[in-house]
Amino acid sequence: MNNLKGAFMKLKTISLPELNNLDPTLESTFIKMGEEQGELAECIGKFRNLSGENNDLDEVDIIKKTAKELMDVAQTCVTMMFKLEEQYGINLDEIRKEHIKKLEKRGYIKNIDK
Repeated sequence: MNNLKGAFMKLKTISLPELNNLDPTLESTFIKMGEEQGELAECIGKFRNLSGENNDLDEVDIIKKTAKELMDVAQTCVTMMFKLEEQYGINLDEIRKEHIKKLEKRGYIKNIDK
């Protein structure tokens, strides 16, 4: 595991749609993001039996529900990025590259194939 020298970061892509039947604002998207994060937290809490409720779902069902809630969070985050791009001309590719550099600098990833 210590011999990661020469290894390249693996990029995984999850493509999410730009919402074309809504016109959310930054504010409404931010509020929605909090709502979706709350639903994810609730799901994880139930999975870890932190809610005090009886958990009648098996582990596979809970993991699948967690993944669905996480996808809702991701969609909302991506929607907010699209709004920043649309309204303020933010270059998302440039922001993505800066993000990868930050991850590399913090030691979360090594030897990025630029």
